[in-house]
Amino acid sequence: MDGYANGAASDRLHGLDAVRGFALIGGVALHATMSFFPGQQLWVVKDATESTELSALFYVVHIFRMAVFFLLAGFFGRLLLQRRGAGGFVRDRVKRIALPLAAFWPIVLAGIIAAIVWAAVQAAGGQPLPQRPPPPMTVETFPLTHLWFLYLLLIFYAAALLLRGLVVAADRGGGLRRFADRITAGLVGMWAPILLALPVAAVLALTPDWLPWFGVKTPDTGFVPNAQALTAYGLAFGLGWLVQRQSDLLAVWRRRWAFHLVLATVFTAGCLALIGPTPDVETGALGELTWAYALCYAMALWCWTFGLIGAGLALFAGRSPVRRYLADASYWIYLVHLPVVMALQVAVAPYDWPWPVKYGLVLGVGFALLLASYQLLVRHTFVGGWLNGRRAPKRGRAGGAADPLPAE
Repeated sequence: MDGYANGAASDRLHGLDAVRGFALIGGVALHATMSFFPGQQLWVVKDATESTELSALFYVVHIFRMAVFFLLAGFFGRLLLQRRGAGGFVRDRVKRIALPLAAFWPIVLAGIIAAIVWAAVQAAGGQPLPQRPPPPMTVETFPLTHLWFLYLLLIFYAAALLLRGLVVAADRGGGLRRFADRITAGLVGMWAPILLALPVAAVLALTPDWLPWFGVKTPDTGFVPNAQALTAYGLAFGLGWLVQRQSDLLAVWRRRWAFHLVLATVFTAGCLALIGPTPDVETGALGELTWAYALCYAMALWCWTFGLIGAGLALFAGRSPVRRYLADASYWIYLVHLPVVMALQVAVAPYDWPWPVKYGLVLGVGFALLLASYQLLVRHTFVGGWLNGRRAPKRGRAGGAADPLPAE
């Protein structure tokens, strides 16, 4: 398993698993900020209390969250392939990625629609809404919702298997793979952020309808992902996949985590100085500064990604029942959280309370409901075996060792 079979090296999986769980659970905190955005309404509901602080929090978390997730997905994806072979890999990904996408999408969409209708009725003072036919779903308009990450993962898995098959067939002597390993080692070194930032910055700046404040465009609508998401998240996934071939390279990120986080803070501050903390929905708002901002944003994305992964490796390498529990729960929480968060946002929106109180209620009640549903409906049931690859044994009941692979 490329250095993860036993000993201290295996402990590194706990740090990576903790960071992956943080990336998923961070999505709940991110979406909970969106009803408080200053300015025009951009979400299902606009709260009576606005908060520049929460829009800034959204901005910062949105920079790195999915890049971190996809890099770890690539790493754990290749580890799974090494452990189970191509056939086992495909069966596992169909079970834990493709089937949850198909099963949870209609449930999540129904919940989102219910929250939208509730918000609209509330905005209309409780009056009945006019009956309008829903817009048609096409290849371009299909609402993947926040489950787009599963769809993109399936694309990346298929591409990785195809490329791997072509390389194995063409590279009989292994020279091409050794060259790829040398390139990967270079991409993990000191110049990694700038080398990886250049293609991401280019695709950001060259997108005609790019909204700079929102960074990498979320591919949540349509079956053809946009070039920004394919480039940024595809690079992250591919880097994670290649790093797993030389897992000792993780030590570089572990040593430099503080350095990377300082750089991430500096570049993020630079971005905010250029664009401001308030959401801006204007294309071309930066004019001649667009390229400088795009490069600054891409540098922040990679520095946050390397810094957070390195921090997880350095600070959370040991076993922790609490972190393990949250990491296990994070997949379920992220799958079902959006309707819950939206409903809570609609519930508190009319009240003239301070935003820390309202945001705290949305997060506190939301996490309480999500964790309770995980404990009661998932952890010890077939759903837990489906999503996490195993069903956690109940206390006092004998069970096997936990599978160290997270559900990407």
